[in-house]
This record gives sequence, C-alpha cells and structure tokens, in this order.
Amino acid sequence: MLGGDHPDTLTSRNNLAYAYRSAGNLRRAIPLFERTLADRERVLGEDHPDTLQSRNNLASAYRSAGDLRRAIPLFERTLADAERVLGSDHPETLRLRNNLAGAYEAVGDLSRAVRLLERNVTDCERILGGDHPDTLNSRHNLAGAYELAGDLRRAIPLYASTLADCERVLGKDHPLTRLVRSNLRALQ
Repeated sequence: MLGGDHPDTLTSRNNLAYAYRSAGNLRRAIPLFERTLADRERVLGEDHPDTLQSRNNLASAYRSAGDLRRAIPLFERTLADAERVLGSDHPETLRLRNNLAGAYEAVGDLSRAVRLLERNVTDCERILGGDHPDTLNSRHNLAGAYELAGDLRRAIPLYASTLADCERVLGKDHPLTRLVRSNLRALQ
C-alpha cells in the first residue's frame, strides 16, 4: 500500500533486520540492512538521521559478524557525518562515538578506543549529566578499555565508581549494574 520507498516501509525493513540481528541471524539481517541503507540514501539522502541510523546499524551488524574491515570505515563515516549534521554534542553522536570506540577496541587499537571513550565520557557528563544511563555506559566502556590496555590503576576505580552510581541510579538488578559488578569482581 505504501510502496517500497515510503519512509514507514524503510523503517519496517530496518526493524525486521534489527530483529534478525538481535536473534543472531546475521545471514538475514545484513542483506536487509544493506538494502535499507541503500534505499534510505536514495530516498532520504545521505545526511538524513534515519540514513545515519541505517549506516550505524549495518556497521554494527558487520561488527557482530566479525567483519571489522567493513564495520570500522562505516562507523568512522557515520560518526563524521553525525558530527557535521547533528553536531558533536547530539546524544546520537555520542552513541556513535561509543560504537566506533568499541570497534577500535575489537581490533586491538586500544589507544584510539581509549581516546574516543575518554572524550565521550567527558562529553556525556557535560551534555547528559553524570547519572544518565548513556554516561554510565560510557564510563563502563572506558573502564573496560583501560582494563584491556592493562591499566588497572585506572580501570578498577572507574569500575567501582560506575558501579556505585549504577546501583544508585538504575538499581542493583539493572543489566548494566550487574555487568559492571561482574567486571569489577573479575579484577578483585
């Protein structure tokens, strides 16, 4: 009824691809993400927020499939475009920076991952506040990058303070709180 190019159709296809990815079916998710990105670029333009979301989703699916050779350039392009279009202080830009840092971490480029995550934590605290769930997640990710880099002197206190804040803000049983607690316990 709406047609293949209608924005609602594109959103539905994106959501279906996301469901496949969440279920671990990357064989079906990736082609849908690729098609949705191509259609959103054609219909909405390369700078539209939905197009940026599609590019990030495809990069994330590539990362989940272990194809970091394709994921990282896509994450880099998406972040650069988001900074230009949305601004460096936009919450979506902060999430995209976090995703790129995670991809750098996955390929062992810890110096770039740490630099991006340190910037992201600072920006999240300034923009969203110290208690925002995205800020807490960024702090957890930075502690994890410090840990992978062997810098336990910075990782352990950051895990500990993040755990205290997660328990206070999100509750003791929240998934992020449990993850931070587990990572801290592994180091003690």
